[in-house]
Amino acid sequence: MLDPNFKRSVIMLTEYAESGAMGFILNHQSDYLLGDVLPDTSYSEIPVYIGGPVAANTLHFIHCVPDKIEGGIEICDGIFWGGDFETIKELVSSYQLKETEIKFFMGYSGWTPSQLDEELKENSWIIAEKCSATTIFNVSEENMWKEVVISPGSRYAHIANFPENPQLN
Repeated sequence: MLDPNFKRSVIMLTEYAESGAMGFILNHQSDYLLGDVLPDTSYSEIPVYIGGPVAANTLHFIHCVPDKIEGGIEICDGIFWGGDFETIKELVSSYQLKETEIKFFMGYSGWTPSQLDEELKENSWIIAEKCSATTIFNVSEENMWKEVVISPGSRYAHIANFPENPQLN
C-alpha cells in the first residue's frame, strides 16, 4: 500500500457491510499514552495507537477481557470491540487493566461502500483470516506485520523479509 497511513499496517476489520467497512491499525503506536488523551485517569502507561486517518480526534478500543468490561461486541474469537467506558476508566485508574488486555486507538480506518472490495480486487491488501488475541495484544508492533504477512502461507512469506525501502537494499 503506497498510502503512508497504511504502510506495513495490520488492520483488524471491526465492521464490514454494504454501507462500508471500518477497522483499526493494530501496529502503529502514536506518541501518546492514555493519560495524555484522558487526563482524568491516573494511570498513563498504556500506549495509544493510530487507528487510522478518519476522525483522529476520537478514541476507540478493543480488548480481550469481557469478564472485566461488559457491553463489548465480539468481533473475533475472544476479541471485543467497545464496552462500558466508565468501567475501563476505573480499571485503568486502579491498575486492574493491563496493556496486554486492551488497545486504544485514535481515529479509525474507514472505507466507503464497495471501496474495500475494489482495493481487494486490485490486490492492495493481503488478507489474513486467522485472528489471535496473542498476536493482537502481545506481539510488538515491529514484529506484528511480519508475523501476519507470513500467516496466510508461502504465497506472501517472502514479502515479510523485504526492506521497508527497497532502494536501501
